[in-house]
Amino acid sequence: MVDLIPDRPKKGRGAVSNASGRYEPFTRVTTDDGWGERFGEPGLGEPSGPPTEVIWDATRSIITRNASPDIPFDRSINPYRGCEHGCIYCFARPSHAWLGYSPGLDFETKILAKPQAGELLKKELAHKAYKPAPIALGTNTDPYQPLERRLKTTRGILEVLKETRHPFTIVTKSNLVLRDLDILAPMARENLVRVMISLTTLDRGLARVMEPRAPTPERRLEAVRTLNAAGVPTGVLTAPVIPAINDAELEALLEVAVRAGAKHAGYVLLRLPLEIKELFAEWLETHFPDRKSKVLNLVRDTRGGGLYQAEFGLRQRGSGVYADLIAKRFKQTARRLDLNRGAPPLDVTQFQAPKADSRQLSLL
Repeated sequence: MVDLIPDRPKKGRGAVSNASGRYEPFTRVTTDDGWGERFGEPGLGEPSGPPTEVIWDATRSIITRNASPDIPFDRSINPYRGCEHGCIYCFARPSHAWLGYSPGLDFETKILAKPQAGELLKKELAHKAYKPAPIALGTNTDPYQPLERRLKTTRGILEVLKETRHPFTIVTKSNLVLRDLDILAPMARENLVRVMISLTTLDRGLARVMEPRAPTPERRLEAVRTLNAAGVPTGVLTAPVIPAINDAELEALLEVAVRAGAKHAGYVLLRLPLEIKELFAEWLETHFPDRKSKVLNLVRDTRGGGLYQAEFGLRQRGSGVYADLIAKRFKQTARRLDLNRGAPPLDVTQFQAPKADSRQLSLL
């Protein structure tokens, strides 16, 4: 009889397990052949967690299009696939299964980077049929995750957007965005950029469990403060709101955001599509076993009895009494704090198509 090694939390990682993706023909399990106990390593534990592996993404395009009626943009750029931040609730996790990887630990440790992102973007913006509209960065995975400090893929994208005077928005959990203030501040003066910082809790202990490799709440608030002081319109996104985990902090999060200069805020209710349901349940069992049932039951109350609703308009906000209460609390607090009073749309009229490569000879 084969002894299975139970999944255990890994230091610095969010997911507990690394189950095969839904498209894989085989299911992998970890077994103990007895050698671990023989050499004084019962269970073959992995206290330090798996290292991060960078994989070069050979994508031929960089702008992703969507026609979703509940998303306020029609195009986006994700410099990376997978995210080191390790947020267990990340709705992008299932996309790793498309690549043959697990939405679990693989999503946090096998990161696909796009080294040609800037060149690809310049090529797409130069197309004669291209019509400018704000490009969203950070819609799937964080453009300022730890690898960005070394790879500077996002920086390369911003340089192209600056050169072409193309409007864009950023969503991130990282204060690394301050590195690019030399690009953001001048573009903000021309109404070409807005930033949203994701802030889920003020509790550093909870943040470490929810988002193990993301900067602390204090550093994110400092980013909000610094960006706004530099003239870059920066708000806060309280996403996700997790029942019985961080929902009690909703008002406090908005209050500290305003003190940091935020004029805009938003929220998203916890989403658990596809494999995230099992990953989230494992995470609850590991970190919050005393309230696992309560959390999942409250999630079902917001999702029509299930753990997820995929319908447009419902997937972001949920439904039912509990979801309505969250929405009312957010709306009332935003009104009290004078948030979301409106802002002019980003300016698309300044766009200048990239200049032709002078090294390329004309055919005419």
